[in-house]
Amino acid sequence: MTEEEVNRCQIQEWYPKFKSVSIRTLIHELPEYFVEYLLDDSGPFLLPASVSNDDALPNRIHNAFEEEDYQVSEGSGDEAEPSSPPSFPELELKIKESIESLGGAVFPKLNWSAPKDAAWISTSGTLRCTSFCEIALLLRSSDSLVHDLCHAYDSCNDKTLTRPPSFFLALRKWYPSLRPEMEFRCFVRGQCLVGISQREVTMCYPALSEKKNDIKVLIQELFDSNVRQEFESENYTFDVYVTKDERVKILDFNPWGAFTLPLLFAWEELQQNVGEEGDDVEFRIVESQCAVRPGLKTAVPYDYLDTKPGSGWDQFFRNADDELQRQTRSPEAGA
Repeated sequence: MTEEEVNRCQIQEWYPKFKSVSIRTLIHELPEYFVEYLLDDSGPFLLPASVSNDDALPNRIHNAFEEEDYQVSEGSGDEAEPSSPPSFPELELKIKESIESLGGAVFPKLNWSAPKDAAWISTSGTLRCTSFCEIALLLRSSDSLVHDLCHAYDSCNDKTLTRPPSFFLALRKWYPSLRPEMEFRCFVRGQCLVGISQREVTMCYPALSEKKNDIKVLIQELFDSNVRQEFESENYTFDVYVTKDERVKILDFNPWGAFTLPLLFAWEELQQNVGEEGDDVEFRIVESQCAVRPGLKTAVPYDYLDTKPGSGWDQFFRNADDELQRQTRSPEAGA
């Protein structure tokens, strides 16, 4: 993988070329001071002060009796100067205008990634945003966006950059009727479509089996007529959505391998699938509940999924095992 291949997959690079076969999107270049805000973890978690009086979270009900426990008495040594929330008035007003022009609701995305792992923190449990503060909450809460901000080029064999020169915020029109089972990831190697996978692999959708052949034909037609000659990379993936009226919309492009999930395939399988033009493209869906991949759930924090040595879960299980052994050795255990 090269830096050039990674750069082609930035939404501000590919969207203008594929706008006619994608979903409505407005893109803003982010000022560097907002990028610094997203990366800053030196102080408390503060959402921006809104010039439009918008709030990312509904006001909670105040209980004066409960709150007495959290008040610090005057003159105590625990007092600290409260931090002032940051404010980005120009950016907020531009984003507010874009949200209104896109119908009042959007989902956000940086150069490469959307904050899917932070969906749990929003009031709706989705990426749907109606204000700048809701967008800031998702962006600031996301672990996956750290990839865009700090590690986008880590897998490049010609790495010279640590980050792109500029970061962009893409606001994509929110469609409440979108069905997750109709989103698919397509794998291209040697400029040939070599595989298609169901994108949402944590669920089984029985109705997909009946539509499978028709969907494959629609995706192949889109690739042949709109993608193959227009996207310059030899190897890459692209995500699509198939609408009820059988239109195929491009949602995203990603580099081949590295941080891109192969979903129902393994990368080794896909590399072996390269064949002559016209070979049948393998299309995989979750055929039964036994075949779901719950480990690929991405709408939760990374810490929930990370079980490698040294992770939070690894330490938790070690502590639990130590406690179990301690209780087993305890004299009371044999009583």
